[in-house]
Amino acid sequence: MFSWVSKDARRKKEPELFQTVSEGLRQLYAQKLLPLEEHYRFHEFHSPALEDADFDNKPMVLLVGQYSTGKTTFIRHLIEQDFPGMRIGPEPTTDSFIAVMHGPTEGVVPGNALVVDPRRPFRKLNAFGNAFLNRFMCAQLPNPVLDSISIIDTPGILSGEKQRISRGYDFAAVLEWFAERVDRIILLFDAHKLDISDEFSEVIKALKNHEDKIRVVLNKADQIETQQLMRVYGALMWSLGKIINTPEVVRVYIGSFWSHPLLIPDNRKLFEAEEQDLFKDIQSLPRNAALRKLNDLIKRARLAKVHAYIISSLKKEMPNVFGKESKKKELVNNLGEIYQKIEREHQISPGDFPNLRKMQELLQTQDFSRFQALKPKLLDTVDDMLANDIARLMVMVRQEESLMPAQVVKGGAFDGTMNGPFGHGYGEGAGEGIDDVEWVVGKDKPTYDEIFYTLSPVNGKITGANAKKEMVKSKLPNTVLGKIWKLADVDRDGLLDDEEFALANHLIKVKLEGHELPADLPPHLVPPSKRRHE
Repeated sequence: MFSWVSKDARRKKEPELFQTVSEGLRQLYAQKLLPLEEHYRFHEFHSPALEDADFDNKPMVLLVGQYSTGKTTFIRHLIEQDFPGMRIGPEPTTDSFIAVMHGPTEGVVPGNALVVDPRRPFRKLNAFGNAFLNRFMCAQLPNPVLDSISIIDTPGILSGEKQRISRGYDFAAVLEWFAERVDRIILLFDAHKLDISDEFSEVIKALKNHEDKIRVVLNKADQIETQQLMRVYGALMWSLGKIINTPEVVRVYIGSFWSHPLLIPDNRKLFEAEEQDLFKDIQSLPRNAALRKLNDLIKRARLAKVHAYIISSLKKEMPNVFGKESKKKELVNNLGEIYQKIEREHQISPGDFPNLRKMQELLQTQDFSRFQALKPKLLDTVDDMLANDIARLMVMVRQEESLMPAQVVKGGAFDGTMNGPFGHGYGEGAGEGIDDVEWVVGKDKPTYDEIFYTLSPVNGKITGANAKKEMVKSKLPNTVLGKIWKLADVDRDGLLDDEEFALANHLIKVKLEGHELPADLPPHLVPPSKRRHE
């Protein structure tokens, strides 16, 4: 009796079982979110439906910038080889979107062939038409960097009179499509050309809601003096602050991202540190790819829910027979009030709503009579997905990360700074003297010995209390001094002999010079008399 009730209830109670995170995301989207999107025509207003390739593709990096800011050179620097279709010059050379991807042989796949390949995540770009597809290609080549990531090179954004020449397709909309699907967006600026053109400003605004993916690179910084560089950096931050309307300051990496000698080498250390930070950020993308896809699906689900409320509210307000056109105009003009009403009724954050002006433009061409009324069951399914299924996938993401080997981007420029004497920070700070035969602390030991013998050593050792009196003179916090004590007390007897005291002072000097302390004492810093115990 009532077997259909128990069956439905049983189906609702049983959690979804997934083998991998990407499979789970694919199933949740197809079974729970896609029906809501289709019912309320989400794809006509916002983003095309996701496909299998969107869940399985490698992390992608999107490069955006005005012409001649070094976007193509940046890719060449990363992968350390030329790629098919590559053109570099001071004029606007890259006139196409080029997806630089891994392939068994070098070659170019034109846009029209690319958007019919189900293995590639580009099929929905078909909607932008031939004008775009003639300017889109995939450059594939065997390269170790491209084993882990794909890179999208974009046409240089135009300035002045050039930006008034139509491209024949909606450039900002194409970039917005890519922004939704990539893992990192890198905006490149030339230290000599900081003006943000109208088209560039429009592009940055199109990247709104993806601020978490944006990183800024101030390129060609080796061509200006330190004082000018400070001014340029300040001007760039001021310009970006007017366009990227977020309270947080966007991360800017300063450097010269190519393999040529630095023109003005004064800031070499700064450039090396900045390049290392940017490389670490890019290298982390494969490890965080599943989490990024999960995050993007949650954002999409929240937008789809709000969209459903907007469409159903408009449907509810429409008359059945007469005055449909005039009512439609009235509703479009008063869309802001509808937003506020939905916000109050359903406790939705204002940040979840689509851009008001863009939504009004899209609604002008729609037939409101084809809109659907509110269907709570579809919304409940998405709510259940967000509350339960996503939480289980979050656990799976951490499990997958712990089971899989460390996923980092390897090869190309990433290998140049990994090991050897040209690794970042090699031979500096705690690493000073790493290749020396003599103990590096020994050169300053006579100075430290003078202080040591004023601290009343007993049997050649001073107590912690006496050592503390001298160490606190450095004005370093107790947490730091405690770590230095732990590193310097090599034999763990709670006392310091003359070598250990000299080591403690050396580590204090390292910290005062702005370097980090090592987690464990490096072998080259172990006092000579203690090395037999190691």
